[in-house]
Amino acid sequence: MPIIVEPLNEATYQDQQDLQKIYRDAPDWLFAPFAGEVQLIEGCLRDGSLIAGRFNDRLLGAGRLQRQQDVWHLSQICVRKITRRRGVAERLVSEAQKMALQSGATLRLLAPAGHLEAQALAAKLNVPLDVLPI
Repeated sequence: MPIIVEPLNEATYQDQQDLQKIYRDAPDWLFAPFAGEVQLIEGCLRDGSLIAGRFNDRLLGAGRLQRQQDVWHLSQICVRKITRRRGVAERLVSEAQKMALQSGATLRLLAPAGHLEAQALAAKLNVPLDVLPI
């Protein structure tokens, strides 16, 4: 069964629990400009910018997808620690890229300067990377 990527506008109780597990082990730099995992999750749910990867009714990974007219930015991508290295982040990026193209926009990853994980993912998937202003 494939990982289904979906916009997460309304989160069930189980979705909320899964999101907390996803972001619990994230490095502090991933949350900027938010203060932490709770603020990130609540803010993204409120403004409709959260996308998530679901497998067997459970969320395995999530990211913040900011949609502008011509360019969409995907940031704060995180995958549950026990599920990493199984293609979840790649699936989130490729599905976000498809959604952007269908809307006539291009997708760019967004991360703070110097973060090798974001640079490696962008290079592997051939997606441009923009640096967050400090």
